Amino acid sequence: MKMLKGIGVSPGVAIGPVIVLHAEDLTVQKRSIDEKNIPNEIALFEDALTKTRAELLGIRKQIAKDIGRDHSDIFTAHLLILEDRTLIEEVIARLKEEKVNVEYVFSSILQKYIIAFSHINDEYLKERTADIKDVGRRVLANLLGKPQEVLSSITEPTTLVSHDFSPSETAMMRKEKVIGFATDVGGPTSHTAIMARSLEIPAVVGLATISKEISKGDTLIIDGNHGIVIINPDEETIQKYHGEEEKFVAYTHELDKLKDVAAITTDNVEITLAANIESPLEIQSVIAHGAQGIGLYRTEYFYMNRTDLPTEDEQYMAYRQVAEEMLPHAVVIRTLDLGGDKFASALDMPQEMNPSLGWRAIRFCLERVDIFKVQLRAILRASAHGNLKIMYPMITIVTELRRANALVEEVKAELKRENIPFDEAIKIGAMIETPSAAIISDLLAHEVSFFSIGTNDLIQYALAVDRINEKIAYLYDPASPAILRLIKQVVDNAHAHNISVGMCGEMGAEATLTMLIIGLGVDAISASPFLVPKIKKAILSVSIEKAREIANKCLTFATGSEVRNYLNEQGQLYFPDLL
Repeated sequence: MKMLKGIGVSPGVAIGPVIVLHAEDLTVQKRSIDEKNIPNEIALFEDALTKTRAELLGIRKQIAKDIGRDHSDIFTAHLLILEDRTLIEEVIARLKEEKVNVEYVFSSILQKYIIAFSHINDEYLKERTADIKDVGRRVLANLLGKPQEVLSSITEPTTLVSHDFSPSETAMMRKEKVIGFATDVGGPTSHTAIMARSLEIPAVVGLATISKEISKGDTLIIDGNHGIVIINPDEETIQKYHGEEEKFVAYTHELDKLKDVAAITTDNVEITLAANIESPLEIQSVIAHGAQGIGLYRTEYFYMNRTDLPTEDEQYMAYRQVAEEMLPHAVVIRTLDLGGDKFASALDMPQEMNPSLGWRAIRFCLERVDIFKVQLRAILRASAHGNLKIMYPMITIVTELRRANALVEEVKAELKRENIPFDEAIKIGAMIETPSAAIISDLLAHEVSFFSIGTNDLIQYALAVDRINEKIAYLYDPASPAILRLIKQVVDNAHAHNISVGMCGEMGAEATLTMLIIGLGVDAISASPFLVPKIKKAILSVSIEKAREIANKCLTFATGSEVRNYLNEQGQLYFPDLL
């Protein structure tokens, strides 16, 4: 029995036999060919490309049917790689020049691309290496006459392990067959992790060597709750985790009984508890878990993994759908937040030394007004059908708010001239996710109707910590006194100007921090749908008076460790089952 620790990216527990996918790369032997055979090799290459394209189109069609276009669009990026004329022409040119078999030429060029992407100093682009590997593996398998469709052959509930899973492979998984998976590499922001959560398959990534340590038929325990994988557990451990699995399912069902219960403290103060989404497909999960609306609708995913820009009508229909299905609750639509670690294929966004500090979010929108106004028109049109709010990301100065608001007024005037209905009183808010925005929140409060604290970036920027950098991950601490003071300052300034303040970052998803957050005066919390019941239980377990007392005590501590230790003690008193 061996235990490995990784990163849990999709919750739940899975126990079962394992299949190792891509245990060995396809091996290619180099061999010389006669010049007269070059046309045959080119024909083989073109045939492999055609077969691979058919495979990808089939997968995209199936995924669009099963889990929606938002996820199937990932394979549009795969098709773009497949149709890259530079790649194709390089293969043909080297084939003619070197006079060696085409599979060897293709394999060597593919490795060059993979190495180039892996050396890019950008986490998002590094993760796209998996897309290149996936397409390359499929082409190579077709060249060798060994098409790989391992996932489609699975007939019994199985756990899967690989060095990495491509998005297309993850999308082909079905919960009734693939009960959990684990990989050597990966992180919570990859397409694979996102799709695992959508499919509700327990998953652990970042295990370094697991693909080399197991064999087909070994038994695996995958604990997505704690990021643990156990290889060939003994019977006692298996029974223990069967119990953990049953408890997880039972407790999840128990928490879901709170679906129709408002998030009200024991002294009758209601906290708005909403959900974060990326796609209209998640609405059913939002409703099932009892969230009171959408506190963060990330719209940039409309723009990613596609070759064109989303039209006004396409966006309008999506926003309208969410608005109507969430009535009477509010839906906060965050305007386009591209840049940083999120890029759109259809936009010529520059490579930057520090993309998180560069041309992104509201900065991009205020320069690409043509793109921004299309989105604003779609949102405003959809606002006639529900309770929509607009929220700008990455605000740092008052001027940005004023310019953005002026564009909203400009679009409103256009719609009036066209006799297109919209909510003329639509509320507009700002994300507070930079230290500068927190510090001048008293000034920003004059320009908007609400704030939402984006803790992911606020913590990163305030503490000067790249949260993806493992060497300094210990410094990324939501409980840091610096962060608590910034949040308190934002809340006080918001309330002094009679506007509400919410929290939509991952900090709001930690049950142990819930008492602190509402004690600091935050009016609303927004998190992933499946985390909503857990946060609700924490809110239902404490009075606002006690929460304020806890928050005031936390503000006296000098370190994040002291804050967490105190909060854990209080959590044991008020909701030990959540811990």
